[in-house]
This record gives sequence, structure tokens and C-alpha cells, in this order.
Amino acid sequence: MFSHVMVGARDLEAMARFYDAVLLPLGLERGPDSTAGPKGICYRAPGTRHPTFDVQQPFNGESAHPGNGCMVAFFAPSRAAVDAAHQAALAHGGTDEGAPGIRERYASDYYGAYVRDPEGNKLHVVHRGG
Repeated sequence: MFSHVMVGARDLEAMARFYDAVLLPLGLERGPDSTAGPKGICYRAPGTRHPTFDVQQPFNGESAHPGNGCMVAFFAPSRAAVDAAHQAALAHGGTDEGAPGIRERYASDYYGAYVRDPEGNKLHVVHRGG
């Protein structure tokens, strides 16, 4: 359905370190090219071209800032991957917005965690199923 999802970055190097660590447990890798252009990086499933998750400096040259009410959610292959991504986020400059655990509000097998990246973008990592 999506071509790409993009978040802005003021410090692209710090954001790359953060997302390299957080997205690895989810089975994503940094792509060799990017829809984000020369001032950005992208992540995708191995062997695919799209969809991508892009991190970039804004094209208009203004400062990047997170949107209120915006969140990007990533599927995780297991509960352990949710835990690993959450731990990696906290170890690489992210902040906790909700520790890993069952979210019965959504479903009895909905296991997720919430974090903010170093620039304040809200992320959710979720595994559905046992």
C-alpha cells in the first residue's frame, strides 16, 4: 500500500545509529539507495525495493520536528524482537513511551512497545500472535 514513510532528521548520523540498532531485530536493513535523496537513509526488507522507511533532512532546509499525533508502527517477527528493538532504542538515545507487554486493549495476543527516537518521533513495535 505504501511506497515509503519518512521522518525528518536534524542529526542524520545519530538517527542512523539509532535506526540501524532498532530496525535490525525487526529484520530490516539499510538500503543501498534511498527515496530520501543524498541527505537521507532508508530501511527495507532484504531483497525488496519498496516499501521503505526513510530518515532525512528536510528538503526545504528548515529544522525537522516530530508531528503531534503521528506514529510509525513496525511489525516484529516475535515478542523477543519487540523486546530487542525496545532495548536497542533506549541504548541508542531513544526514550520509553511504553515498555514491552501485552496490550489487551487491542487484542489478547497483541504484544508491543512504544519509544521516541532521538528527535522525538514516536515509534511502535508490535508482534501479533503467540
